[in-house]
Amino acid sequence: MISPQIRRRVNRILFPYLPLVIVLILLLFPFYWMMITSLKTLGETYNLSTPLIVKQPTLENYIWLFVKSSFARWFLNSFVVSMLTTLFSLLISIMAGYAIAHLRFSGAAVIGVLIFITYLIPRTLLFIPITVVIQQLGAYGKLASLVLVYPTFVIPFCTWLLSGYFKTLPLEPEECAMVDGCSRIGAIRRITLPLAVPGILTAGIFGFTLAWNELLYAIILVNGEMNRTLPVGLVNSLINRDTYLWGPLMAGATLGSIPVALFYFFFMDLYVGGLTAGAVKG
Repeated sequence: MISPQIRRRVNRILFPYLPLVIVLILLLFPFYWMMITSLKTLGETYNLSTPLIVKQPTLENYIWLFVKSSFARWFLNSFVVSMLTTLFSLLISIMAGYAIAHLRFSGAAVIGVLIFITYLIPRTLLFIPITVVIQQLGAYGKLASLVLVYPTFVIPFCTWLLSGYFKTLPLEPEECAMVDGCSRIGAIRRITLPLAVPGILTAGIFGFTLAWNELLYAIILVNGEMNRTLPVGLVNSLINRDTYLWGPLMAGATLGSIPVALFYFFFMDLYVGGLTAGAVKG
């Protein structure tokens, strides 16, 4: 018989952590499968006798990416577009989020809700009018078109997120700075923005992730092998009808997940703080 003391100790350990372990395994398994597939040869990929291990690890899939495809160019295109989109979107979102949270004007709450609703509109309903606008601007087929279009769905969410975060910041330090002679812009720059770094960083990571993973607009608006972003390049070049180059495809997906993973790894504490602070008002 198991003593009550041992049973209570097992229950304390098992019940809180067992569901967490199960969820963690389910979330990480696709990444594990992607990584081990990228290290397998073609024959081992289709050998299902031991699908969860790699018997003969190889880097030939990664070498194939850089030698026989334009992976490096796709990666650079995605990084440049994502960074420019993030910086521009943050600039607009900070100003809009601060105005909605701290400036007193009629309809501020309604404007905040309407801005967020624009983020919820499906992109499949917008790509035709957006394509027409991009053609009229003369940017169709160029990477610049993505820098113009991506902020249309990044700014609304970042504005909603930052407005909630700005509401959690006290107004007293900013008002004291203005009493001491600072203008509102000076008080915002010296007082409010340093306090809002976790929220700004959270919005920036989210915006970068959205732009990095976007596929629909990148397929429609950009032409040419050297103008492709990473998702478009992997899909168009490594998938040919019913033929899938699983090794290089998984290698490209593994390398493509590294920038976003690094952002979340190094800034996780600030990201979680910024994401949850706007959920409560105080």
